[in-house]
Amino acid sequence: MMDRRAFIHAVVGGLIAAPLTVKAQQTGRAPRIGFLGNGNPNLQSPSVEAFRQGLRELGWIEGQNITIEYRWAGGNMDRLPALASELVKLPVDVIVTAGSPAVRAARQASITIPIVVAIMSDPVALGYAASLARPGGNVTGLASLFEELTPKQLQIFKETMPRATRVAILSYVDSAPSILPATEAAARALGLKARVFRIRDVADLDAAITAAKTERADGVHVLPAPFFNHHRARIAELATKHGLPSISEASEYVQDGGLMSYGPNFPGMYRRAASYVDRILKGAKPGDLPIEQPTKFELVINLKTAKALGLTIPQTLLLRADEVIQ
Repeated sequence: MMDRRAFIHAVVGGLIAAPLTVKAQQTGRAPRIGFLGNGNPNLQSPSVEAFRQGLRELGWIEGQNITIEYRWAGGNMDRLPALASELVKLPVDVIVTAGSPAVRAARQASITIPIVVAIMSDPVALGYAASLARPGGNVTGLASLFEELTPKQLQIFKETMPRATRVAILSYVDSAPSILPATEAAARALGLKARVFRIRDVADLDAAITAAKTERADGVHVLPAPFFNHHRARIAELATKHGLPSISEASEYVQDGGLMSYGPNFPGMYRRAASYVDRILKGAKPGDLPIEQPTKFELVINLKTAKALGLTIPQTLLLRADEVIQ
């Protein structure tokens, strides 16, 4: 006969183990995650590896007790709806993605499959959640609220170049609609005349940055968009070629030659997204999981690019920087 202590241990152990296997029991297979990526296939990218590491830390081992189905848009946002539909038809138990175009594509493909977003703008304004505290639908994850972030980026831009009067703003045509008005308002408050370039493809990038130089812009503000992140090396090259200081939200942009970035740590957000997947696979409803916001933002500066631009970065900024690339 089993003694009382052994019985309690057996019951508790069963309760802990049961959620981990519920999906497999229901479907006859290991849980399947759909990863909808905006860029090129790259399982070694910091963000993808951070997500996979986050899963491993929670006991989910790819190829053992979970399967991850990857789909990549290759920088072409028009491919996202078809890729999202592919994942839904497999089917997958949860979709992980980032950026407004990808979230919209996933939501259009399914209103029942949970969608975990590693990076997105205001999900309430976009209609994906009733509130951050209680989303209510099938979308949850992490929101950067770029509407609040881009004004801070412009402040850093102005601090770097106090005499600047003109700024060229690159805005992707399919970005969250609330980001651009917030940025334009911030530019006016800082005494900057903003020239907005609405970008649809790579050709538009070349034309916009060339025009920004012709129109005597003092620098380029790259608004958040997966399209821009995919083409960040090209943007950095063009801006430096035309002698235009630039700022973005992604530290990878600075690593690829851009002047400055200010934003959340994206790999950290992907790692945190793994915890949402974990809870959903254990039975939680996405509509009950509060959408989180990043609490730490990083300032990264590329001094090599500053030197190429003939620009001296104020010491006050260098002291505040989380990383300085020499």
